[in-house]
Amino acid sequence: MIGVLLMLAAALSNASASVLQRRATRDEPDTRAFSLRMFLDLARRPSWFLGIAAMTAGFVLHAVSISLSRIAFVQPLLVAELPLTLVLASMTFKLRIGRRDWTALAMQSAGLAAFVTCLSPVGGDPSAVPWQVWLVGCAANVAVVGALVVLGYVGRHEHRAALLGIATGAAFGLNSSLIAGVGAAVAHGGNLFATWQTYGVAVVGPSAFFLLQNALQAGNLVASQPGFTLTNPLVSVAWGLAAFHEEAQSGPFLVGVAAGAVLIGVGTVLLSRSPLLDPDAGTPTRSGSAGSG
Repeated sequence: MIGVLLMLAAALSNASASVLQRRATRDEPDTRAFSLRMFLDLARRPSWFLGIAAMTAGFVLHAVSISLSRIAFVQPLLVAELPLTLVLASMTFKLRIGRRDWTALAMQSAGLAAFVTCLSPVGGDPSAVPWQVWLVGCAANVAVVGALVVLGYVGRHEHRAALLGIATGAAFGLNSSLIAGVGAAVAHGGNLFATWQTYGVAVVGPSAFFLLQNALQAGNLVASQPGFTLTNPLVSVAWGLAAFHEEAQSGPFLVGVAAGAVLIGVGTVLLSRSPLLDPDAGTPTRSGSAGSG
């Protein structure tokens, strides 16, 4: 139960970070994507630093939650980040939540509850995973992220934001899996700094953060947030079931898992079209130094 509450708190922190950082990055021109100049500009904006603080708090809460619970159980709760982002965006950008948005929120909430309850994985131990499995899993994960980054880099505006959002989610999903490995090793009496996953987190975490800033800069939250929100827990659940050997419930519970997944997917599609995630709509497209996100 503590792990669930901590993960929901992490989702709230991440939602706050997304809104604050999007507010800071939306005026950055496309020419500064993937550049140091973009970060120098952002460093002069208080909302960006508040977003970093919120993201750091979310990271800590997330790491503790994963250490206390099975990753395939608590990680799907991060889907709550999207509706929380919607609510926070409505307050930040002074927009009203419409009836369709409330319907989507209800669908996603019900789907999340059904998915997590019916999945209820047991067993699994990241510390018992052979290094060969870690190697293959990490290589495949990194390859997917790399392909998405390349496709996003050659894309423009919302297309780039969507692909980079998915890449960011996949990178954070890998980071969560590495954190689970660190937590398991320490729980078994291992030394934090003698565990290779610790250094993996030190590389993957900042890389995922870098991708997130570029995804937020590339386009509106309506483009980047859905892919990031869904891909992160999806990758983590895959790690939990395939690599860590966590066992989900079977039989009739699979119907509940499938129904929950459908509700989450439909709710996410509806939420992704909300004007609350597109506060810059109606303003000119960026071409030089300012404009819409």
